Amino acid sequence: MTTHSNTPAGWYPDPHGAAQTLRYWDGAQWTQHTHQDQQGAGQGAAQAVQAPPAPPVQQAPQMPQQSAGPDARVQRQVQQQAGVSGGGAGGGTLFTEPVLVVNQKAKLIELTNEYKVMDQNGNQLGSVTQVGQSALRKIIRFFYSIDQFMKIKLEIRDAHGQPLMLLTRPGKIFKSRVIVERPDGSPVGEIVQQNMIGKINFALMVNGQQVGAIKAENWRAWNFAIVDHTENEVARITKTWEGLAKTMFTTADNYVLQIHYQLPEPLLSLVVATALTVDTALKQDARGFG
Repeated sequence: MTTHSNTPAGWYPDPHGAAQTLRYWDGAQWTQHTHQDQQGAGQGAAQAVQAPPAPPVQQAPQMPQQSAGPDARVQRQVQQQAGVSGGGAGGGTLFTEPVLVVNQKAKLIELTNEYKVMDQNGNQLGSVTQVGQSALRKIIRFFYSIDQFMKIKLEIRDAHGQPLMLLTRPGKIFKSRVIVERPDGSPVGEIVQQNMIGKINFALMVNGQQVGAIKAENWRAWNFAIVDHTENEVARITKTWEGLAKTMFTTADNYVLQIHYQLPEPLLSLVVATALTVDTALKQDARGFG
């Protein structure tokens, strides 16, 4: 029953409400020492004004609201559109779920890249948002498409809004490179584009060593197989159909990541980073209907 009150130590009316009873306050907390109030109700009331407040009640931390049940639209996106059968139960975080659903926020004109990340049942696990954009940058983005060649910073956040990773794609002309870091600036690795012609490939690099690769399965770079350093497939990214209206009139892109089994670090972080930035940081090319 502690509190941070600055009330000095002394005898005060019992906070538990016992009649004609004083309890000793040691300056930091109520003690077990009590005695009968011999000063009368009037003086006791005067002392009551100075009595320390009752200890504050700690509120439970706010948890993100989850849907009452599975989201049928997300399940359809995962199972029917991406062809991913229901994965096993995960740990409820970006790094412990076997399936991640990455849906871009639909906008007629996109000035800031924003994505919602969910599990296979539609429960939100986190988000991705573009950071560090100036007003001038947004104006340029409104009128011109050269934004895709400029520096991009994305912040991956958990369900509570706390940053988990920072992804930086330096300005590019031909090939992309994404630097993956922890929130404290410690490096995780890099995602480095390997070619420009044909099916696009990226190398997953850690301390100058390749630990995996991302291989596009078609020239439009919509679906990717992710392999480890032995060329075994460990995960897959599938672009899902967002609907005719969204495709023609908005900038929204949706993806599903399926991780085949628990991966070691830092490969796991690089795979998650790839899935959450595949459209903004890696592809950023012309869309289906031009």
